[in-house]
Formats: sequence, structure tokens, C-alpha cells
Amino acid sequence: MNETETKATLLDWRADLADCWQRLPNKLFFFGLLAAWLLVFQFLGNSILGYVNSPSLFAWLRNSYAFSSPETDDGYGNLIPFLVLGLFWWKRKTLLALPLQLWWPGIFFLLAGGALHLLGYSVQQPRLSVLAMFVGIFGLMGLAWGRAWLKESFFPFWLFIFSVPVAALLTVFTLPLRLLVTWLVALCSNLLTINVVRQGTILSAPDGSYQYDVVAACSGMHSLVAIFLLATVYGFVTFRSPGKRLFLMSLALPLSVLGNFTRLMLVIFAAEIGGQSTGNYVHENSFFSLIPYVPAIGGLLLAGRWLTKKSDEN
Repeated sequence: MNETETKATLLDWRADLADCWQRLPNKLFFFGLLAAWLLVFQFLGNSILGYVNSPSLFAWLRNSYAFSSPETDDGYGNLIPFLVLGLFWWKRKTLLALPLQLWWPGIFFLLAGGALHLLGYSVQQPRLSVLAMFVGIFGLMGLAWGRAWLKESFFPFWLFIFSVPVAALLTVFTLPLRLLVTWLVALCSNLLTINVVRQGTILSAPDGSYQYDVVAACSGMHSLVAIFLLATVYGFVTFRSPGKRLFLMSLALPLSVLGNFTRLMLVIFAAEIGGQSTGNYVHENSFFSLIPYVPAIGGLLLAGRWLTKKSDEN
């Protein structure tokens, strides 16, 4: 794309944005209430001052997203608002074609969000307050633009659930995932006549030439969350059937296990060829760290193609 085409595209985008802004009713009503609602969470959002010395829920979220360890990582939460806004833009023509009008029952969502935040603030559970904030924003959209808007925007709006930092709560699942993937690797290796000894989450050669402990960071939990998000977006963008969407979302777990299994098998193959150091290189290399997503993306695309073909046949 040359410079002239780039400028033309930018002008078209700005014109489209201005047109959408003009057609959107009750703008001051919505954004005024939205600002007031967000100020509540800025000044009375976080009651755990011992962890983050700020009453702001946004400061608590920023700290949660910034914190990372081998076991937990919520950093993807930073990307969710951009993803949601992008999907809203993608659906803009559908949304603006709706009968947009004030819908006072939306206030019940706002009240529910306020009650949930009061509960979260009282029991010092900021995650509840994060949910409350999004429930309230959903209600404000209903107030300003009506029931039809809420129905049509449920996706992508509910993707904000991925903004809630939950990685620390999911560590209970890391050990079962580690045990499962090591069992699969040992089983497959032995079927391929590669002698691998499995002791819990440790895989090693019988002669001791290599040994790898599948620690919590290698459980596949990080890829599981990412693949579930990817499957959710792909399912909602591609299909309207709730059953097909849920089917694609349910594939996240087996596909993440398959991806982690593939990566660990590559480590074992490399160690068989070049010993511990070669296996370590494959394990630590940033390129090979992307391997779990290859079968996941391929599996989702194949499943989506199969569902589409099945729909065409019916």
C-alpha cells in the first residue's frame, strides 16, 4: 500500500468514525453516567490497601497485570479492552441499525453491579468489584441504547470476563495438567521405542543422560487461557449457534494439552539426539515456546470447517 492509498484509508476510517458518532443517540447521557460510574471505582474501588496502597480498583488491576511468576500470568488482561473495542467496531453497522432508545429496566443491571461491588468491597475481594464494574457498564449501555443493543452486544462485551485476574486461582489445576502431559509423553515415547522413565512430573532417560521436571510454568495453563479466549472469539465471530460456539470453546482444554504434549515431545526428541543441553535449548527457545499454539489454531480451524460443512449438508 503506497502513501496515497494509506492516506485515503485513514480518511475513510475517520469519516466512518464520525458517521458512527453522529448516528449514536444519547451520547452525553451514556458517557456522563459512565464517567461517574468509573469514578466510583477510582476512589472507592479497592479496600485491600495492604497489597496495593491505593483505593483505586484500576491501580489494583494494573498491579495484577504487571505481576508475573512461573505459575501465574494475567498480563493478557491488558489486551482485552482493545479486543472488545475492535469487535464492537466490527459489529458497528449491526448495532447502529437497531432501534436505539432509552430503556429504563437497564437500571437493574446497574443496581446489581452496585450491590456486587459493595459485597466485594466489604469482603475485600477486588475480583468481585471488577465483575461489578462491567455489569454496571452493561446496564448503562442498556439504559442508553435499549434491550436490543444489550442482546446484540452481549458478545463481545462479555469477553471482559477475561480482564478479571484469575491466574492465581487456577494454580490448583496445574498439577493434574502436569501429571497428564507427562503420562502422555512417557506413553508415546515408549510406543516410539524411546525409553523414558516417568516419576511423577519428572521425565528422564534410563541412563541419566537427561532429566526434565515439568514444573508449574510448563503445565500448559498459560496456553489454556489463551486458547480458550481464541476459541471463544472464533466461535462467536464464525457461528450464531450457541451449541457450535460452546463446542469450539470446549476444545480449548484438549487442544492446550495437545500443544503442550507436542512441545514436550520435541524436547525429548532433541534430548535423545543431543543430550540435556540440546533439550534445554528447545525448551527455552522462544520460537519453540509458540509450538503449543500451532495444533490449537489448526484444530480450531479444522473444527470450524467441519461445523460449517455439517451446516451446509443440513
